[in-house]
Parts: sequence; C-alpha cells; structure tokens
Amino acid sequence: MHRIGVVGAGYVGLTTAACLAHLGHDVVCADVDEAKVERLRRNEVDLVEPGLAELLEQHDIEFTTAFPRDVDFLFVCVPTPSGEHGEADLTAVHDVVAQVPENTVLVLKSTVPVGTARDIAHQPTVSNPEFLREGHAVEDFLRPQRVVVGSADQDAARRVAALYGDVPVVLTDNTTAELVKYACNSFLAVKLSFVNTLAELCEHVGADIDGVTEGMRLDERIGAAFLRPGPGWGGSCLPKDTRALLSTASDQNVEFATVRAAVDTNDHQVRRIAQMIEGDRIGLLGLTFKAGTNDLRDSPALAIARLLEGEVSAYDPAIRHDVDGITVVGTPEELADGRDVLVVLTEWPEFAELDWPALADRMTTPVLVDTRGVVPADKVREAGFRLLSVGHPDGRR
Repeated sequence: MHRIGVVGAGYVGLTTAACLAHLGHDVVCADVDEAKVERLRRNEVDLVEPGLAELLEQHDIEFTTAFPRDVDFLFVCVPTPSGEHGEADLTAVHDVVAQVPENTVLVLKSTVPVGTARDIAHQPTVSNPEFLREGHAVEDFLRPQRVVVGSADQDAARRVAALYGDVPVVLTDNTTAELVKYACNSFLAVKLSFVNTLAELCEHVGADIDGVTEGMRLDERIGAAFLRPGPGWGGSCLPKDTRALLSTASDQNVEFATVRAAVDTNDHQVRRIAQMIEGDRIGLLGLTFKAGTNDLRDSPALAIARLLEGEVSAYDPAIRHDVDGITVVGTPEELADGRDVLVVLTEWPEFAELDWPALADRMTTPVLVDTRGVVPADKVREAGFRLLSVGHPDGRR
C-alpha cells in the first residue's frame, strides 16, 4: 500500500482517488473549491458517473483544501483548458508542480501538451494520461484496455504502473506518452466526423447509414466503435485535444490537415442539424454531450440550441436546472406540450421507451428529429409523428 495524493477533484481526479483507494492505497484528494470538498466529506457527489459514489462511500478518502505533502506519489488531475489559439493553459499544472516536495513521484494525469514533462523542473516526473470515458470512468480505470506510463526514469514509471495492479501497460518516455493521449482522441474525432459526413451523403443518394456502417464495422481493420452518426462530437476532451494537437503541430510547422478537416466537419454538422429543425416551439430531448453523464461542456446539443430561432425548452434525465437560457422541464410529457417539433440530441436509452402516442397527442404538429438513431422508427410513425432521422433518406428508417 502507498500513500497517494491526488490534486483536483473533477471527473479525472475523483475517479482516480476513488479507484486507487479501491485498489488498496491510502489516498488524500485535494481541491481548491472549499464547498466541493465539504460536499465530498459528506459523501455528496455532484458528478453523474456510474459506480463512483458507491466507491467513495466504501473507502475512507481524505478530502482537503490543503496541498498533499506527505505522499509517495502525487497525481496531477487539474484542468488544462484551451487558450485563445487552441493551446492548453497550464497555469493550474505549474501551480501544483511548484509545491511538490523533492523525491515525491510527480504523476501527470492531466492532459498536457507534448513536451510538458520535459520542461518541468522536477524529478522524477511520470506521464500517465487518462483514457476514461465519461459514463464508464470507474470501469475504464479498474479494467483498462491499457495504462500508458512514460518517464525518463523507468524505475519511477514501473512503480507508477504497479499502482494499477495486473493490467496491460505501455512503458515509454514522457513525450511519447503525452502524444498518445492527443493521438487517440484526435483519431476518434476524425472517425466521428467521417461517419457524420457519410450520413449526410446517405441522405442525398438514398442509402441507409445503418446498413453502410454495419458493412463497415464487420471489417476488423475498421472496428465497430465510433461509427454511429450524431449531432456532432463534444465533451471535455475531443474539442480541447484536437485544438491542442493542431496547436502543437503548427508550432512544429506540421500541417495536420486530417484533424483540421475533422474539426471543420464537426462545425458543419452542428449547423446542418440546426437547419433540419423547423418550428416556433422546439423541444430538445437531451442536453448533455453524451448519455450517462451530466456534463454539458462543449455539448453539441447546446451548440445547436444556440442556432435555433424558435422558443426552445429541453428535458434531460441528468439536468434539473435551466441552461444557457433554455428552460429545462421535468418530464418528456411536459416538454411535448404545445411543441411543433421534438429533437433527440443525446442518446439516453430511455428515449427509446417513451410513450410516443401520448407525446404526439400533446403536440401541435408531431414532428420528431432523431439525430442519434435511438428511437423505434415504426412505433414513432404509428404514433403519428413525421420522423426525420440523420443518415436516412426523408427520415426513413
């Protein structure tokens, strides 16, 4: 068992603290937000993340606003937001590094630009990027597909890898580990932008995106993941990491045209979906950037809502407060009252089970735009809806 400090109690930090405690380590988690720390001490978790609250209840984690000093390893899990030109803002990272005692193994789990660890005046520094999917963060931490650990000090790297138990590990240098994170998220962004453009083409030529992607995902060279079209990609990682990779490439005079095209395509997808939505009173089913979380950061649903000209309301299972001037209601039935059109923008599974006849009866003109391909098309049409579905000619599905 080791004494481990975690700085930052957001998605990454809180998951890291809870899971390391579950693996048998003595963990102290620090955050500058005093109110958040007090809530965590009372086992009140603001994040919607399956299994996280249960782990925090099971283990005795020390939550504090003081900097953790008497620790063997210090995990940096602070935000690195995008700057004006897409570069990562490392202010919070440098604030942490300046306080780390000598001989403490500094572990950079925050997503940082390539070369950050090399420039940090602390030894040993280990790069250990996170690959946690929101909605699956606990599962991904405890049963990872791989753990990437990089350092100029390979003994320190192996010690960090050992904290995770018996899991697949990629041992490398700091710079390579940093680039792996950006490479993975940018590749996923490219894949999503590709399938969204493919869906647009399907609508024009009369093809069915579901059939096209089924034929693709059975090819083991392509794989099944990230082949579902949607309203655009968002969240806390893909937008920020693609911008940061483009910034890094530009600094090195490398034109990363593939990633730049993916970003441009994503902006186009948001505008394209907004143009599909017509009506004076619009109801949005889903606001979070993906199902299984209450995270609204860079949500395509919000980006689309800002482009709509009608009166906009929303229902989301994880959101109970108004957002960006959008009135959030308590039930799908309340959302349907007097609406001209409903729009599925988040792939919550419960949206497939809604009482479509009851919703249609409450609307002025039963129109449904399904940007996620989650609703049962036959049942929706039988209920009297006109259905428009991304990637299908005339909405047919």
